[in-house]
Amino acid sequence: MKIAIDIADAVAAELSTLPLTVHRRVLPEFELAELKDPTVSVVPKSVQISNVTRDATAYEVAIDIGIQRKIGKDTDAEVATLSGLVSSIVVFLNRRSLAALNARFKTIANEPVYAPEMLGEKRLFLSVVTVTYTVME
Repeated sequence: MKIAIDIADAVAAELSTLPLTVHRRVLPEFELAELKDPTVSVVPKSVQISNVTRDATAYEVAIDIGIQRKIGKDTDAEVATLSGLVSSIVVFLNRRSLAALNARFKTIANEPVYAPEMLGEKRLFLSVVTVTYTVME
């Protein structure tokens, strides 16, 4: 749905005000060699539609923000540093509505905090933040 893409674009624009390189993507797929620096991808996740009244419809739009980086040998230190980046994204987006789209902040979650299987198999840090907005029409 276009509303999900519009909100993902708005989230990417908001995050771009931070000292990060952020892209809205359809498929956040990368070669490991491309992930030398932290890579932040914003992807529409889902839209739930409910009728609030006869004339009003609520759209709950979930957006995933993926944070990825190929890590070196000091796994614990690099994961701690990248987890700090994830925390800064969560703090920045928490309770932040998107006024231009009339999208009210609803929830934010960080799952997985990091994906242990990706760390073990590919030495890839992967964390996903999901932020949900409500749009009334």
